[in-house]
Amino acid sequence: MSATTTKARFERYKNLEFILGALLTGGICLLVVFSDLLFPGGGEKIDLSARLLAPFASMDHPFGTDPLGRDVMARVIAGGKISLQVGLLSVAGAVVIGVSMGLISGYYRGFWDMVVMRFADVQLALPFILLAITFIAIVGGGLTNMIILLIISQWVQYARLVRGSVLALRDREFIQSARAIGVKDINILFRHLLPNLIGPVIVLMTLNVANNILLESSLTFLGLGVDPLTPSWGGILADGRTYLQNAWWVSVFPGLAILVTVLGLNLLGDWLRDSLDPTGRTSR
Repeated sequence: MSATTTKARFERYKNLEFILGALLTGGICLLVVFSDLLFPGGGEKIDLSARLLAPFASMDHPFGTDPLGRDVMARVIAGGKISLQVGLLSVAGAVVIGVSMGLISGYYRGFWDMVVMRFADVQLALPFILLAITFIAIVGGGLTNMIILLIISQWVQYARLVRGSVLALRDREFIQSARAIGVKDINILFRHLLPNLIGPVIVLMTLNVANNILLESSLTFLGLGVDPLTPSWGGILADGRTYLQNAWWVSVFPGLAILVTVLGLNLLGDWLRDSLDPTGRTSR
């Protein structure tokens, strides 16, 4: 590897977006992963004698306590498990379905392409909130149903992205050569086409994890998401909304956790976009 290439890679990783995004996202993820060790009770211990303590009024409760005397810091960190789980699992499901549909639709065209894309057009025409309310009214809320809802609402993005890329690649020389020597379609799809599409898909995944954390928090705040008894950032925000004037910290700290996580993921997404697509770089 030449010195020039090594220096270019080093400069890329020094990029402020990458450093800040990695620090913010990595810090939140580490706290959430080790939350059981840091806060064995998950912040669910009730202590009415310590209710609504202000931040830093007690070293045992740096972020203060909620109306039931539960530690806000512990609940925010423990609540990140649900929010990150929803974000990651919903994106993973949407990627599997959307990429598969996009590959098949773009490669085979014809009737299958028409059916998938017209279905995608209809779904994109539906406002997300209407889809969410209808879905939850029919099947109910809860963690699993929330993940399924987000998968249903977002697989279309991956399908359209992959289909467009496949249409641009399906008649290229390396694909025609693979067909000419008798390579099976399944191998062409997943061994020749998919590796050339993985960059834009990874960028979209990063941004959608952040978006899904916001959607989960918003729906849970409105009472349409995760069970209120299960601590999540949106649920903790909802618990503190009636105490904003007297105990602002109950809602502000989970809101800051959402802000930091989403900001970190968006910074990583921007850095990935610039790294994987040099021709479309944002200004520096």
